Amino acid sequence: MELNELEVYKLAAEISNVAWGIYSALHWQDKKIMGDQFISAVDSIGANVAEGFGRYHYLDKNKFNYNARGSLLESIHWLNLLKEREKVQENKYIELISKMQKLHVKMNNYISITKKQVGK
Repeated sequence: MELNELEVYKLAAEISNVAWGIYSALHWQDKKIMGDQFISAVDSIGANVAEGFGRYHYLDKNKFNYNARGSLLESIHWLNLLKEREKVQENKYIELISKMQKLHVKMNNYISITKKQVGK
């Protein structure tokens, strides 16, 4: 299997693309205060999945998968702040938060499956 075929990676890439649209529309001051942290956390999800995918041992893989899941939850935090402060359109918020919730479930499943690869 190639990285680009991995469902959690593809969904992380989709989330990054939607998040970039939100980030790009922010005023420079909002980018500085919240946006930079938001987009860094979002892009970190896919980067950590990719790094974990390239590791051999399941413990090493899941170290990065846990980081990806942490970045996902951080991204949700920043997205919620952007919404509370009326910096993101409602339809974009709904689109992104639903993708993030879906990825959260899939990341948990992916971590569980990776743990079962012990000795393989």
